[in-house]
This record gives sequence, structure tokens and C-alpha cells, in this order.
Amino acid sequence: MRRVCVFCGSSEGARPAYAEAARRLGAELVARKLGPVLGHGGEVIGVIPEPLVTRELAHTGLTELRVVGSMHERKATMASLVDGFIALPGGLGTLDETFEILTWAQLGIHAKPVGVLNVDGYWDGLRRLLGHAVDERFVRPEDAALLLFADSPAELLDRLSRHGLDGPADASQA
Repeated sequence: MRRVCVFCGSSEGARPAYAEAARRLGAELVARKLGPVLGHGGEVIGVIPEPLVTRELAHTGLTELRVVGSMHERKATMASLVDGFIALPGGLGTLDETFEILTWAQLGIHAKPVGVLNVDGYWDGLRRLLGHAVDERFVRPEDAALLLFADSPAELLDRLSRHGLDGPADASQA
């Protein structure tokens, strides 16, 4: 089964476009038989550290909920279950997860595509920052190119597919 890990904020954000983009991404994932998706009949596996469960932050509408011991174990578990990664607009947690998984790709820990859904230009600043890091020779151009940007769910999934999303998940690569 092919799966995609989606990183996103825990709130809907300031603009209605963010929640709408998440719904459109969910519908596109279901149409392509990729998970996880809520409300469209797809399989959704949640992974949450025990301390967050006790704070009642666990989502109850999942196909499966895996409780792990730490945030690092959460990221490793999510990475082992999927073929690719998508970041929606979000906060520090989304940034942390996206950068860690991108760093793992740079280091060769996995070869799974990583993309961001650039809703209303949300990720434009990150694109500029990566370009600046390349210009200042802190990031190699080929490493900056590991992060795929797209403005629509269909475009992003097409780009991820061209970069290996269609391959089977390889738990040994997490």
C-alpha cells in the first residue's frame, strides 16, 4: 500500500485557504489511492507520543493510532510507514518535522520525496531562505532541490510521483 505522511499545523491558521487546501489534498490523495485521509474513506494512521495522549491531543477519528515514547520515535515511525512526505502550512512542529525529514534525505537516510503545498505563498519565505543558504554556500543546490514546491495538491502529487512516490514503502530506510 502506498502512503504519504502529511505534516500540518494543529490549528486551521488565519486563512480559510489553508483548511480548504488540506481538504483538496485529502480528496486528491483518496482519488490516487494514497493515504492518509480523514472524511473521504481513506486509511489514516496517527502516531503520537504518550505525553501528548495524556494531554488529550490524540485524534479519535483514525483508522489506527500508534502511541510511541518520544517525538523522535514518532518521526521515525511515520517515516517507516510512508513513501513520501507533504508539508501543509503549519507552525514550529511542522517546520521541525519537515526539516528533519529533509535532513534525513540530504544524509541519505531515506530517498523518499519531500514536498510542500505552497498555499497562498505560505512557503515562499522558505524558498527564499533555501536560495540564500545556497548562495552563502551552507546548502548545496542539489540538497535545496530535495524540497519540492507546488501550489496545488495535484501538481505536488505529480511532482512527488516523478521523484519516487510510486515506489513501495521501505521501512528499513527510516
